[in-house]
Amino acid sequence: MVSAMAELLSPAGSPEKLRAALLYGADAVYLAGNMFGMRAAAANFTDEELAWAAAYAHERGKKVYLTLNTMPREYEYDALRAYLRRIGGIGLDAFIVADLGVLSVLRTELPEAEIHISTQTSCVSSESARMWHALGASRVVLARELTMDEVLRIRENIPDTLELECFIHGSMCVSYSGRCLLSNHFTGRDGNRGMCAQPCRWNYVITEEKRPEMPLPIEQTEHGTFIMSSRDMCMIEHIPELMRSGIHSFKIEGRMKSAYYTAVVTNAYRMAMDAYSADPAHYAYNPAWLRELESVSHREYATGYWFDRAMENAQTVTDMGYLREKAYLAVVTEYDAKTGVASFIQRNKVISGTEAELISPGRVGRALPVTQMRNEAGEEIASAPHPFMRFTMPVPFPVHPGDILRA
Repeated sequence: MVSAMAELLSPAGSPEKLRAALLYGADAVYLAGNMFGMRAAAANFTDEELAWAAAYAHERGKKVYLTLNTMPREYEYDALRAYLRRIGGIGLDAFIVADLGVLSVLRTELPEAEIHISTQTSCVSSESARMWHALGASRVVLARELTMDEVLRIRENIPDTLELECFIHGSMCVSYSGRCLLSNHFTGRDGNRGMCAQPCRWNYVITEEKRPEMPLPIEQTEHGTFIMSSRDMCMIEHIPELMRSGIHSFKIEGRMKSAYYTAVVTNAYRMAMDAYSADPAHYAYNPAWLRELESVSHREYATGYWFDRAMENAQTVTDMGYLREKAYLAVVTEYDAKTGVASFIQRNKVISGTEAELISPGRVGRALPVTQMRNEAGEEIASAPHPFMRFTMPVPFPVHPGDILRA
């Protein structure tokens, strides 16, 4: 089976990130409102912003999925019912749920709603998938712990009417499908209610009861130990296997990441998927796609469990820090084809003379030196140091609103 029409699903932690995801090739986005979502620290969307998001996406032929994937306590169900009544008519395309109680309330309050089952349910078999389907789900987001072979077997043993969604890029959680108690234990912030403090990324040591002043790293390295900090998943080199798998939706993790991250990662996978769909027989992997993914903030990359379920190959990091090669400088707001001058809005300090690059939807980075910068008064400036400062500069090729300047 070839997933010729596979959906590319990107994270939208804020309206800015939603615009970036759709401009750079996402077919759909997933986001949270201000209640019952698993990313409480993201900007998320007010009720009014959810209505805007649905309209904005639908105008472009795209979809919006709302996460309702926390496990509400007994006292929260009245608020859940009221929330669903408020947002039920704004045109969201699906609701992502992880709790049977939420599913039941959703079917009662919004009986026509499309239901997707969250990866938080740890669905790892066709038996489980079929049960969710019988309860009214049209899609299951499979657990990250599955291998490609297991995904293929599940696809073979479920109805064609049940879609599968799988993560193909982003942060991995050392716990089972995100069901982790460490954050709650250490900080009181419940990771299963959207408030994870990511203690799996912390350094840990061993101390002897009577010698607390002599801590020992669990692994004897100069950087400490990273026994619980997983590498980020990256499947850009395995698009043919994914496209032939029968998976309906390829999901990118990262609602907490920047708009630059959303744009670049979405763009890379969009280019790869389109290249395969256009000519599967002659598809050729382009190393430039991986270079694009290396330009965003990330941990060391690996393929997670897709090809090896053994824990020693679940791939923990060797360096605690994030890897980042490029700086997000500015975004194009306007372009004057007659003068060849583009207008930008600053995201990080831009300095004249910088050897920068421009990325555009469907294209990898192109060299674009920063020269002859001018402020809104038309005065030549040496830099744009202020947040969201507007400036202009000449460009040697046509650009479009939303193109990103980086260095």
